[in-house]
Amino acid sequence: MSMTGVLRPGFIQIRVLDMPKALEHYIKRIGLHEVMTGEDGRVYLKAGDEFDHHSIVLRTADQACVDYMTFKVASEADLDEFEKRIVAYGYAVDHVPAGEQPGIGRRVGFTIVSGHRIELYAHADLSDPKPFIHNPDVWSVEPHGMAAQRFDHALFYGPDIDENLDFFEKVLGFRCAERVDTPDGLLAIWLSCGMKAHDIAFVKHPEPGKLHHLSFMLESWGDVGHAADIITRYDISIDVGPTRHGITRGQTIYFFDPSGNRNEVFAGGYTYYPDNPTRTWDESQIGKAIFYYERQLNDAFLSVVT
Repeated sequence: MSMTGVLRPGFIQIRVLDMPKALEHYIKRIGLHEVMTGEDGRVYLKAGDEFDHHSIVLRTADQACVDYMTFKVASEADLDEFEKRIVAYGYAVDHVPAGEQPGIGRRVGFTIVSGHRIELYAHADLSDPKPFIHNPDVWSVEPHGMAAQRFDHALFYGPDIDENLDFFEKVLGFRCAERVDTPDGLLAIWLSCGMKAHDIAFVKHPEPGKLHHLSFMLESWGDVGHAADIITRYDISIDVGPTRHGITRGQTIYFFDPSGNRNEVFAGGYTYYPDNPTRTWDESQIGKAIFYYERQLNDAFLSVVT
């Protein structure tokens, strides 16, 4: 478990085309809760097992994609130290004042070479619903929909992921839990800042700044099956699954929100320790790495991004 530095993913802001349809999807189907709507129309959501103010931000736009992903750091002093290290690495930094999003303290933002904006912050207010902390039952509000427990990670597509790997390891203190190598070089990386198999991942892609998926944790393989039932019952556009990954060992299903942003719900996966060696896959087993049971790739899974 991380005790200093980067603790974990914070929140992600995505663009949606139709806010009412997006809210129905993320609240009724995935099982999130609406925290509030801001004066600018952005809607703030969270899962029932999360303490902090929000983990998902929806913004209406004319094109689906991701605006940025944030990570929470342990302290204001860590935030200042990371800013110095980011600037020393050669990336320009900007500052987002406290309160730009409700319940969130000041943020430090920067754009990595793959074209993705990343932000760091140290403070978040708590909001309801949140887990009990005194004689705690397993949930404070009855789960609904797919019963998402938390926003867990995101996978991004973009160029120059070799530099992303170098930056996240040297500057932010992440470790590379798994990677895929090909004769043409590094194809994909799964990076962890704690004890999860990954908190953020990147796949090499010619276009910068692309979102492959945002992922929500479920409790069990049975819950992944329940999510598949919901996907079928409400005719949600499905990509692949239910199945299992070789990489991370997660049990998974992929599908799309009404705007075309890919979602994942997953369960399981191994525990990662910082002293573990990096698990490496090569091109001969890449199908098994991505979809362990099918042992072959899905063309839409590789090519469809927002």
